[in-house]
Amino acid sequence: MKITDIAEGTYQLSIDVENILFEGLWDIPKGVTLNSYIIKGEKTAIVDGVCGWDGVPESLFSLLKELDIEPASIKYLIVNHVEPDHSGWIEAFKKINSDFQILCSKKGKELLGAFYGLTENITVVGDKDSFDLGKGHVLSFAEIPNVHWPDTIGTFDHGTEVLFTCDAFGSFGKCDGRIYAEEFSKEELKEYEEETLRYYSNIVATFSPQVKSAIRKIREIPAKLIAPGHGLMWKDTKAIIDAYDAYADYQKGPAREEITLIWGSMYGMTETAVKHALKVLEKEDITLHVHRVPEDSWGTVLTSVWTSTGVILAMPTYEFKMFPPMSAVLEEIGKKKALNRKVFRFGSYGWSGGAERELADINTRLNMGWEFLEPVEFAGVPGEENLQKIESQIKELVKQVKEAVKNK
Repeated sequence: MKITDIAEGTYQLSIDVENILFEGLWDIPKGVTLNSYIIKGEKTAIVDGVCGWDGVPESLFSLLKELDIEPASIKYLIVNHVEPDHSGWIEAFKKINSDFQILCSKKGKELLGAFYGLTENITVVGDKDSFDLGKGHVLSFAEIPNVHWPDTIGTFDHGTEVLFTCDAFGSFGKCDGRIYAEEFSKEELKEYEEETLRYYSNIVATFSPQVKSAIRKIREIPAKLIAPGHGLMWKDTKAIIDAYDAYADYQKGPAREEITLIWGSMYGMTETAVKHALKVLEKEDITLHVHRVPEDSWGTVLTSVWTSTGVILAMPTYEFKMFPPMSAVLEEIGKKKALNRKVFRFGSYGWSGGAERELADINTRLNMGWEFLEPVEFAGVPGEENLQKIESQIKELVKQVKEAVKNK
């Protein structure tokens, strides 16, 4: 837990959380930081909150006491985004302070009623609205729906030029006491970017068109500090905005000059071909991510695919369809809309094929637009001719990926 004075009358309250599945689904091996913000004008407001998980609201309240702020003195709750990891604390807050006003979007008001039965003392705010907390803290609001829920807004304090963005421009990963990106070395920031990419691809990716729209609006705001609900704050606001802009572009591709190899094997026959493929890829000048399913999580695989222009799928046929862990991963990748990848697939079968039909169905049904090279399927163990064909197709895929990235 940490309190930091980030601007005149403005404080960040941060809490590290680990050993959970984010949204009950996504693994976060490096944890996540939850950020709340206090603005003390003539009136005191809290911007965003934290989850309602056991002990977390109480941790927030203890931080308030360190600031010599009694929870009962907080009269305004600015809810940029109603998802329970930011609003779950309100139920605990009501027990110690029932006299407060909520500022949120129109959709946010609907969700607060649905989630917590809150229907009174709510002021709806949007693009043309402002709110004066006194002592120079005049707030305005930017509607940025579907980044990543339809209720999302950003809050800008004209007095301090801090932009509070909640899930927008957030990241996974605990910050370990540091709160500004500028406190990290270049090497550390490169590592941190992996957690930002994991966050974007797992949480925000589906709504990349809406991210692009939000970025166009946010670039017009003269913010000197971006303060998200998860992860580091950014004094170099352009750096994180540009990063999100690039991540959104990866949805339609081409992305980076990278290939992700996703594979699964039942009895080692497809694995034999995978080992050969890896030897071929080691000789190619291209960044490679390798994931075995189901051992590697959906979120980890998705993060790699999001930045990759090329994908290699290696799996056997299982009961006339794909190896089930592979189809599950591909369904999620399709729903997140990682579109227009260059793809090659190979794998073994026993008495009958069928994996290709299911793969084609997923690609068509989810409008993925993946472009496939001719696959290589083999009965049982791959023969020398199969391995040679796999090698030539991999080299062709590398060529296509490099051309696509060069010409984008």
